[in-house]
Amino acid sequence: MSSSPVIIDAVRTPIGTEHGSLKNVTVDQLVTPLIAELAARCPEPAAISQVILGNLRGPGGNLARYCALDAGLPQQVTGLTVDQQCGAGLAAVECARGALALNPGFILAGGAQSASTQPRTFWPAALADAPGGLEEFTRAPFVPERFDDPGVGLAADLLAEECGIGRARQDAYAARSHQRAVHSIDAGVFDDEIVPIAGVTTDERPRRGFTQQRLARFRPVFRPGGTVTAANACGVNDGASLVLMTDAHTHARLGIGGLRILDLVTVGGTPARPGIGVVPAVRRLYERTGLGPDDFEVVECNEAFAGQILACLDEIGIPDERNCVQGGALALGHPWAATGAVLLTRIFTQLVREGRGGRGLAAIAIAGGMGAAIAVEAC
Repeated sequence: MSSSPVIIDAVRTPIGTEHGSLKNVTVDQLVTPLIAELAARCPEPAAISQVILGNLRGPGGNLARYCALDAGLPQQVTGLTVDQQCGAGLAAVECARGALALNPGFILAGGAQSASTQPRTFWPAALADAPGGLEEFTRAPFVPERFDDPGVGLAADLLAEECGIGRARQDAYAARSHQRAVHSIDAGVFDDEIVPIAGVTTDERPRRGFTQQRLARFRPVFRPGGTVTAANACGVNDGASLVLMTDAHTHARLGIGGLRILDLVTVGGTPARPGIGVVPAVRRLYERTGLGPDDFEVVECNEAFAGQILACLDEIGIPDERNCVQGGALALGHPWAATGAVLLTRIFTQLVREGRGGRGLAAIAIAGGMGAAIAVEAC
């Protein structure tokens, strides 16, 4: 019997656009209903030992502990909040994997992000350039100043150019992501994975009628002559996602379905091109598992920017039409710290809820020049 932990359930909120459908919902109000839902579904809720959440630029404190208590979990349930930028959701799962190896039972892991309600912060007077010592903190310093860090948007634009990913291909890919997401919404594909929040039941960002021709009208946003636009990049979003994990022995005793974690890796790379982080992460996963591009029935590599993910897919040997076949972040949105868990929830729906079986691959690039990837198998 494998000793790897198993994901036995997965849920998410609808994903809202910043200042959109979830604009008045704080980050804890996004997470707490998910915790309550998974705790109610847990076969042995008294054995839930911990909640682990990814979150960045949130209200501070320990969001995981706060939400565990708010959801009504026993006071003995601990909380851990982690920040690995866009990789935070998968980092939470990685932490849970290690914890379950030491202490069998159940752990809730995932991430949450409310761009709409995150606190505004300011540099202290000694560091501020603005008169009066008030300069808003708008961009985290992902690496020391001596490193080349153009920012994720400009870096994605430069990466697309360096890899020969033209504007037409980016727009066509982004349009297809929206078309797939709209079709999935109409077909009810997301219904069983979404927990309604504040009366919101569906993802806000997917656009009907987004065609390549329509996307061609958008102007570059990061540099003159560039190819990244507001339409072929992901949005700034609100959302949360959680998975319910258990150890291998408990899973075998319960005899229920799920996703066994085959491996999960996080790697470092060049800060100058953070979007390419998917590539070394997936390659490391290939090496460690002995699997390759053709061994995965479902692929969910995060669509931060069309040009960025197309460059990565080309390098890891996966045809772009195989990625996010029910719609990805270009359409659904990218609630930073939650997205890693959203990717796993999407795989859970396709392999477990829909009964397809087989293996799934998820990967995400991380600001600061890192990447994370996870391989799972229906069991």
